Amino acid sequence: MQSTLLIINLILGLLLTLLILMQEKGEGFGEAIGGSGGGGGFQTTKRGAELLLAKLTVLFFILFVGLSLALNFV
Repeated sequence: MQSTLLIINLILGLLLTLLILMQEKGEGFGEAIGGSGGGGGFQTTKRGAELLLAKLTVLFFILFVGLSLALNFV
């Protein structure tokens, strides 16, 4: 049981890493804290594949953290 959960956690970690690396470049630290950075000063919204990628990243993160916590107590 524990080894199966470890393998699933490893796969989730690898997939999460790939999803993060596939995110669009150019969103630096300046934009993360509210600066305009190179974005031209206007707010953009994610659409299409970019939105799907962001939602999958959040979902995989929640699954990864939840499984990691569960493994801690098993």
